[in-house]
Amino acid sequence: MAHTVKVYSTPTCPYCIRVKAYLKESGVAFEDIDVSKDRTAADEMVRKSSQMGVPVIDIDGAIVIGFQKEEIARALGL
Repeated sequence: MAHTVKVYSTPTCPYCIRVKAYLKESGVAFEDIDVSKDRTAADEMVRKSSQMGVPVIDIDGAIVIGFQKEEIARALGL
């Protein structure tokens, strides 16, 4: 089943880099949203998660904050 996955991140965030590497290794397609360059996306991220820190991962509407491998895997059914 294809999931809709958005990763709200910044280029310099080490946990963002790890999340994206994990998703790629797992064969999961995702949209990478750079909130350092997109204020509207940053506002959307805060609205969804109540967090200003990255990464925030939106998996089919389920929000995972930070690189929490088990939570990401559970949301993806891996």
